[in-house]
Amino acid sequence: MKQVTIGIIGTGWCGGIRAETCSASPYVSALHLAEIKPERLREVAAKTQPATSTVDYRVLLENSSIDAIMISATPETTHFPMAKESLLAGKHVFLEKPMALELSEADELINLARTKGLLFTIGYSQRFNPKFAYVKRSIDDGTIGQPVSALVSRHITRNLGNKIGGRIKLSPAAMEATHDIDFLLWCFAPRRPVRVYAQEVRKIMQVTHEVPDCVWIIVTLDDGSVFTVGAGWVLPPAYPNFSSTWIEMIGTEGAIMADDTHRDVSVNTMKRGIEFPISTMPGEKVAHVYAGPMEAETVHFLECVAKGGQPLVTPEHARMVMEVYQAADKSAAEGHPVDLLPAAPPAGWLQSRPSDSVKKATADRR
Repeated sequence: MKQVTIGIIGTGWCGGIRAETCSASPYVSALHLAEIKPERLREVAAKTQPATSTVDYRVLLENSSIDAIMISATPETTHFPMAKESLLAGKHVFLEKPMALELSEADELINLARTKGLLFTIGYSQRFNPKFAYVKRSIDDGTIGQPVSALVSRHITRNLGNKIGGRIKLSPAAMEATHDIDFLLWCFAPRRPVRVYAQEVRKIMQVTHEVPDCVWIIVTLDDGSVFTVGAGWVLPPAYPNFSSTWIEMIGTEGAIMADDTHRDVSVNTMKRGIEFPISTMPGEKVAHVYAGPMEAETVHFLECVAKGGQPLVTPEHARMVMEVYQAADKSAAEGHPVDLLPAAPPAGWLQSRPSDSVKKATADRR
């Protein structure tokens, strides 16, 4: 089995999950960490035993032995420059969402990865949630026929909402609904979005962070089908980082409902009140097992780098998601639907097999 050398930039909540997964994977021959907070770097290094650790991420980019970089840094303004530098250094890249702040930046990263024959994917972890995957399969295998309409409602507690809203002025459309826009466009493919209408509510977090509390988005696709996404981050703090999601997918031959509200396990104590463990989007470690989709997503990327495969999330698809949530922000601000310019389906990177250039680049690194 081929092994790869991985560098991780940012070892916070998500980056820590990536690091622990990589350290335990037989695909990884060596792990290298970069984290600007020395105390957090020491904490994660103690758990993962990396080959090297540093507070300067550029040290990883200068290391010619590193095959791929996973970028889990915050704030989100760092994503584009770090991804660009990593691609220029000849590294395959896994980048947490959002892939960039501007569509022009996304285009630059896509073109750079394609030109250099490198794998480039975005962290839309909910595709690796078994419930979400089951909904997708029910469409692909014809169980519910062709998709007609869909609804996803996602809400998280204001503990995490305050954390996200306090570090960058991005909306719930960009930071929460983005997961569900990705998921639904994946389910409805090859249909493409042509119109977006959105409404926001600003009653709680406008005062403290100047961001909306929630957003509701209706997306019309080119065949007339529609989906609706509601996303917010102001649930009362019954548990830190609690995430509650509900899915309804209606097809021509049936329907599927998925309850991902995480109310199936609850703990109620005199000291801490009610808690919903195993209820975060990334997931959490439970002794010898891992609850949540981020571990599987990380392993998938490692497999793709080791075997020269194409990651499930293409950068072109992630760009389309970005176009939709930016249109939602514009629609909410201006109070009317926003039409999207028609575009040809992205070529090349939608196929399941890697391109010849990616295969060659991966082989050359061996």
